[in-house]
Amino acid sequence: MRNLGAKSSSPSNLEMANEVAIIGAGIAGLTLALSLHTQGIPCAIYETRPEPQNIGGAVMLSPNSLRLFDGVGIYDDLKRHGYTFDTLYFRDLAGDLKETYPFGSVEKYGYSGLRVYRFQLIDLLLEKINANKIPIHFNHKFSNVVSESTDTVTWKFIDGIEKTSSLLIGADGIHSRVRKYMYPDLSPKFTGLAGITAAVPTANLKLPSPDYAVPVTIMSPTHGAFVIAPQKPDGSEVLIGKQKRMPELSREGWDQLYADKEAAVAFLREGSEVFGDIAVGATSDIPHAHINIWPFYIIPRLDSWSSTHRRVLLVGDSAHAIPPSSGQGVSQAVEDVVMLAMLLGRGRSEKKDLGWWQEFRQARLQDILLLNARVDKRRLPKITGSDEEGDAEQGFDLDWLYGLDVVSVVEEYVRSS
Repeated sequence: MRNLGAKSSSPSNLEMANEVAIIGAGIAGLTLALSLHTQGIPCAIYETRPEPQNIGGAVMLSPNSLRLFDGVGIYDDLKRHGYTFDTLYFRDLAGDLKETYPFGSVEKYGYSGLRVYRFQLIDLLLEKINANKIPIHFNHKFSNVVSESTDTVTWKFIDGIEKTSSLLIGADGIHSRVRKYMYPDLSPKFTGLAGITAAVPTANLKLPSPDYAVPVTIMSPTHGAFVIAPQKPDGSEVLIGKQKRMPELSREGWDQLYADKEAAVAFLREGSEVFGDIAVGATSDIPHAHINIWPFYIIPRLDSWSSTHRRVLLVGDSAHAIPPSSGQGVSQAVEDVVMLAMLLGRGRSEKKDLGWWQEFRQARLQDILLLNARVDKRRLPKITGSDEEGDAEQGFDLDWLYGLDVVSVVEEYVRSS
């Protein structure tokens, strides 16, 4: 197991106050709790739902997050639950390989890429949470911050009960209630894109040849792209999906779209013959229970991820929700929380420290948004006069993404500041 950096022997102001409160028991919140525990900082988790999350499909995990999951002791078990791969392939309608997108390499980065169901990752994190006796409270819906001083923050739940802690950290997702304290008028911004996916048996596929490699994106200039990505350890199931441009809908409109499974099936089947027998077979029998519609929203760049007195902080989707195109949503949230926990464990919670953390994170996220845009170009119908062909010739060099060790980055910052 990889060490996430030994706790500093220098005193931390957090050790002298109440526990850190984490709002949200998703991947970011649970990983943050384990990382704080590693640093010797007491914490507690509060979750709105009555039980652990069992929503969403599989997630993509790349070396930059897998080495951090290794650091909190879940990588070996996680690997047994997921599908391991190193490369995503981009092919044209003739089946010719046009481009590759690296997603991992044991030789280069120490880890292959991994595709695993979200609930399985959460279950493994919860096992560690319980083994370390970190308090987690379900059925606790955060309401609002009551007051904040230079040392503590007081907040309440919707039932009126108030609590006080040294820090309140919002890991409560794109529609964060904690964020409302700092940005009461901010709403997520729709990108104009949505992904429609489903999970089907791999046996439904009609591969063009025995050596036809997946995961694959089959590209069409007029119909966008058809994505196929294996999941489950033995690859016995695949995600299939397409993206589309569309206008933003109201809350009721999105609810209606989610409920209309036949429309989702029709969209996935539309033009399937263009993508060949592999797509025709993949869409021949789509279980409604495994259909997902994902409108791509982002959070506009925030001026600060911390409140005036630095007692309220934001991490993960609460601070910077990004679309899933590059498969970095979970990985970037994990980078956020591990770096933050290391800083707090070394008593580095001053304005300049949190400012450095935020600046570093936002610069990295901006690069990922640019990467997302490049991937989206390959998955959508081409727009006349665009520069997509020139972009495709650049290829993907992702050493900057997978090779960076954020633990070493924090350790270097602490040494030099």
